[in-house]
Amino acid sequence: MLPICRSFIAGEWAAPTGASSGTVFNPSLGEPIATVPFAGPDEVDRAVKAAHEAFPAWAATPPSERARIMFRYRDLIERHYDEIAALISREHGKTLAESRGDLFRGLEVVELACGAPSLLMGELLPNIARGIDGELTRHPLGVCVGITPFNFPAMIPLWMFPLALMAGNTFVFKPSERVPLTANRLTELLLEAGLPKGVFQLVQGDRAAVESLLVHPLVRAVSFVGSTPVARQIHATATAHGKRVQANGGAKNYVVVMPDADVDKTVEAVMNAAFGCAGERCMAGSGMITVGDGGAKVLPALKEAASSMSIGRTDTHRQPDMGAVITAAHRDRVRGLVDAGERDGASLLVDGRNTKVADAPNGFYLGATIVENVKIEMALVQEEVFGPVLNVMHMDDLDTAIEQANASSFGNGAAIFTRSGGAARKFKHEVQSGMIGINVGVPAPMAMFPFSGWNDSFFGDQHMQGRQGIYFFTQPKVATSRWFAEGEGDIWKK
Repeated sequence: MLPICRSFIAGEWAAPTGASSGTVFNPSLGEPIATVPFAGPDEVDRAVKAAHEAFPAWAATPPSERARIMFRYRDLIERHYDEIAALISREHGKTLAESRGDLFRGLEVVELACGAPSLLMGELLPNIARGIDGELTRHPLGVCVGITPFNFPAMIPLWMFPLALMAGNTFVFKPSERVPLTANRLTELLLEAGLPKGVFQLVQGDRAAVESLLVHPLVRAVSFVGSTPVARQIHATATAHGKRVQANGGAKNYVVVMPDADVDKTVEAVMNAAFGCAGERCMAGSGMITVGDGGAKVLPALKEAASSMSIGRTDTHRQPDMGAVITAAHRDRVRGLVDAGERDGASLLVDGRNTKVADAPNGFYLGATIVENVKIEMALVQEEVFGPVLNVMHMDDLDTAIEQANASSFGNGAAIFTRSGGAARKFKHEVQSGMIGINVGVPAPMAMFPFSGWNDSFFGDQHMQGRQGIYFFTQPKVATSRWFAEGEGDIWKK
């Protein structure tokens, strides 16, 4: 019998009693490893109400005391680091190195949250008018919700709830039903760190649970990461019900390779950007634009590197260069997009569609794939493929490359590889994306900076991470005060 992934509601671990459930797979083997019962509306309501009841006491807890819990949480994550990384690999299919990176980037936000007493400090301007002082303080919102995708089982949840909790909010966490095991372990360690009862709820569920959370009258804010169509819908629904929303969507990130780019460094970076985590990340460099003779210099080495990647199981001591994608259905979707591109005239420089792994014949595998001669109207160019597929286009000059990058409806990230400061500066100022890499293939920011997607890659106003993360989870209060010296009398009689 498969183990059951439980929810944590009102201080108790229990399997939701709803009629529906899901199966958790090990993508490396294509085998089920757990069952996840889905919470229904009644259980969602109970979780939100428990968080609402816990809010006043938690909000009144001094920030320094909340921070001590987060320091203990950080230590517990470090102590169980290898265990959590192995768990991520098991339910997601990433390599152990990628899983360790997933957890590390989340741990950086935990460390940021440890500085809550400083991050939450307000502003004061004495004597803004004669005898009058102005003061701004930041206050928690109430019950906040986090809805996370499958592709970063540790990092993305840790973008959300550490900052929300340290700002004084209570939190309801709805992880992807494809990767609930990591969510359970992160919750267990948070409780071990000493978080009071009711402050944090874990709701295992599917779309029905999400819909219940978005319209619940006691929910004040929703943080989401997922595809653009779902992010747009989350934003529209939650804001219509009076919630504050930050919703990160999908992307189509371009990597521009100039003729003067360092070939070895560029190939290394593009390989990581395009094929790291099997391309299942919103900062993947999925479109490469070569300028001038940049393609002639870089493509041979890139083709060789992609062709020689090892693909295989990530649950063994000998680690491959790339693991599996999340499900068989997703593998087939990515294959279908490449098939359609080839039918419409694209050519395959490297074809990973029929990759097989001898000791895991049922695993959900795709190899690195490089597609050249793609056309603007192809789905490969227009859609977020979310797999190990790199499109290659050739442009005559940087202006045309920037124009192509800006034609995308997305706006998460863009990168340029060059030795020219002038080209880098032009690119940085003119590309319409929120995160720019200069000789950096995956320009995802560190925890102290916001993850600042633009256009159809983000819906909301305050981004995740950094001070914007704190601003999202708090609301400002401004007090204007005037005190009278003894005997001054009533101001209205002056």
